[in-house]
Amino acid sequence: MNAEDASEAALLLNLAAGGDMDAWGTLLARHQERLVGVITFRLDPRLRGRIDAADVMQETFIAATAHRAEFFQQSSQPLFLWLRWMVGNTLLDLHRHHLGAQMRDVRREVHSPFALDGADCDDGTRGALVEQLTGGVTGPATAAARAEVQALLHEALGKMDPIDREALALRHYEHLTSSEAAQVLGIQEHAASKRYLRALERLREMLTEMPGGLTGLRL
Repeated sequence: MNAEDASEAALLLNLAAGGDMDAWGTLLARHQERLVGVITFRLDPRLRGRIDAADVMQETFIAATAHRAEFFQQSSQPLFLWLRWMVGNTLLDLHRHHLGAQMRDVRREVHSPFALDGADCDDGTRGALVEQLTGGVTGPATAAARAEVQALLHEALGKMDPIDREALALRHYEHLTSSEAAQVLGIQEHAASKRYLRALERLREMLTEMPGGLTGLRL
């Protein structure tokens, strides 16, 4: 964001804090494209036939507008990261509503992606990474073969440090800046950058070790 954009954003925030709903709507629209990317990455693939990113985005903006006073009462999070957190809550509710008892299977658990203090949450990040990496795979001729590739990737990713996996997800697939990722992870920016680069290199190594005959693994 350049100086002019930052100045305009600050003005809009001041207006929105004073109750200007047009300014608030403009701010939400500014972040919509990036938030759709988060939703696309984090939405459980079993729900993609029933729910699309626009549905999640609409529910998130409704909730964010209802709770906007809470945003202006805090000073630790910039608006995008606060909205990203709201997206996480919306996804969590949708996953619970639509998947129900299936969510009790830890192998398929999908929880809020915005914390690192639980194995279930980390399993959700790992699953999202596997889905992204295998989305374009054309080598396996059967569903069973594809499932085998996914299982191998899931196991390989499980050997990475959870924070490294999260750094990879934030930077490479959600396209957060180094500063934003550091704030989400609760670590210094240089540490976040180091973890991302280390995770990216490790992932590339893992992909080269995958069984032959695979094409389309996405990185």
